[in-house]
Amino acid sequence: MSETTHSAPPVVRFATSPDRYRHWKLEVDGAVATVTLRVDEHGGLVPGYELKMNSYDLGVDIELYDLVQRLRFEHPEVKAVVVTGGLERMFCAGANIRMLAQSTHAWKVNFCKFTNETRNGIEDATEHSGQTWIAALNGTAAGGGYELALACDQIVLVDDGSSAVSLPEVPLLGVLPGTGGLTRVVDKRHVRKDRADLFATKSEGFRGRTAVEWGLVDASVPRNALDEEVARRAAAAAATSRRPSGAKGVALTPLDRKDEGDTITYPYLSARIDRAGRLVEITVTGPHDAPPADPAAQGADYWPLAVTRALDDLILHLRTNELDLGIWVLRAAGDHERVLAYDAQLREMAGDWFVNEVRHYYKRTLKRLDVTSRSLIAVIEPGTAFAGLLAELALAADRQYMLEGVYEDRDDDAALPLHGYAPPPPVPATIVLTLSNDGDYPMGNGLSRLQSRFWGHDDDLQAVRARLGEPLDAAAAVELGLVTLALDDIDFEEELRIVLEERASLSPDALTGMEANHRFVGPETLETKIFGRLTAWQNWIFIRPNASGPDGALRRYGTGRKGDYDLGRV
Repeated sequence: MSETTHSAPPVVRFATSPDRYRHWKLEVDGAVATVTLRVDEHGGLVPGYELKMNSYDLGVDIELYDLVQRLRFEHPEVKAVVVTGGLERMFCAGANIRMLAQSTHAWKVNFCKFTNETRNGIEDATEHSGQTWIAALNGTAAGGGYELALACDQIVLVDDGSSAVSLPEVPLLGVLPGTGGLTRVVDKRHVRKDRADLFATKSEGFRGRTAVEWGLVDASVPRNALDEEVARRAAAAAATSRRPSGAKGVALTPLDRKDEGDTITYPYLSARIDRAGRLVEITVTGPHDAPPADPAAQGADYWPLAVTRALDDLILHLRTNELDLGIWVLRAAGDHERVLAYDAQLREMAGDWFVNEVRHYYKRTLKRLDVTSRSLIAVIEPGTAFAGLLAELALAADRQYMLEGVYEDRDDDAALPLHGYAPPPPVPATIVLTLSNDGDYPMGNGLSRLQSRFWGHDDDLQAVRARLGEPLDAAAAVELGLVTLALDDIDFEEELRIVLEERASLSPDALTGMEANHRFVGPETLETKIFGRLTAWQNWIFIRPNASGPDGALRRYGTGRKGDYDLGRV
């Protein structure tokens, strides 16, 4: 994976399970779960580095993501989660520096993005699942280790005269803390900006009383009092949780995924790769049956959960392993009414713990799509199921193209053969928006995708709201501003071909920057700062010689030599 040898990175699989964990241990005791990080030094995802001092790579974080998901779905009884370190006097040393130094630029970027999303998922669990995360720092938490603690609701640091919290990336590595540390210190923990500046340039960080006084941690206690203090906080958090005490968890069974050549299929999702066109055609399929009376009884087969798990896995796979596929064409197929029935159930049963988890998982997966650096094009044709929750996929796209009427002269037997659904009936396409599109699945900016689409145009937003629940044909969709362009069958396929070819000819770097700027309008939040401001700067810094050049700080770390810097400001 060296940038000088251009070694091919491995194909990464994101599906795992507790029986395969190498780095994390989960223990559940009633309402409190304890997750312990004890990294297998020789368990790196790729050769070339050892994960010493509880440092982590992508493989460690894949396990953490799986663990967070399973706690939410499989353990409704858990109301507080304690995360601690399994090494003596060391919580976590952060991202493994040798791994970063030898990785390609794309690998670094995707690693940081996934890690950020996982930390956001921890905060989401505290806010929306009633599972309060508490960091029990049994030793030093440096860099990404402290950033993991920052994602927790509370931080307790052992006061032993040596353990500290620190963000040493700027002084030691010439890069930024890549997992939200700079943002959370000032925005979440409200550390005064001059103190935050001093903290982020003091490589050894701060211990005990100073860390508490500055707000870097919530408490610092002697080692013999750490367990008692953390247990007290976990019990207090559990006492205020809305999680049900007697509910039975839902097992996240292994995904049913098939990879056959350039086609990937799941029960309700298919992806066809066109390498010549540098694109992938993704089709989500609606449910086969009406919603069940008891969603949790269906478990992982409950259609909204099955679709979400498949979409989540596909996004991660394509984003990490298929860097050349810069365009994702999104389609939805199936019965509008069945999709809308599930959409209504998700709203009506939002107070049910399981349905609540499904809703927030879908929200998080859509957010993952929002921050993915790919061009998203929604195609709306006869047989489409862009309704309710599936309409969010069309609203998430950078452009939407809709067919007016039906295909008059196309051979239906040959139409859309690999999209994962039967040829569409000769009925014009419609889209249906519902109340769920007006706030149930907010973006990282806190707005719905409808609000983001019509930012600054309140009259247009109100016009759409007045027609929620109504099937909208191409003319209505154009009038309301819900699609980019509507064309009849004479021009549709040719226009779409030209659009996709033009997109594929543009600079991927420029497109990434353009799309990220257009997708997130309006207010800035902690999330938009992390994925916009922080990520953008870090991506730039990662390719600068001061960090990643042969004499840069990132490459020289551990050699005893400091980086040689070009001291000119840009």
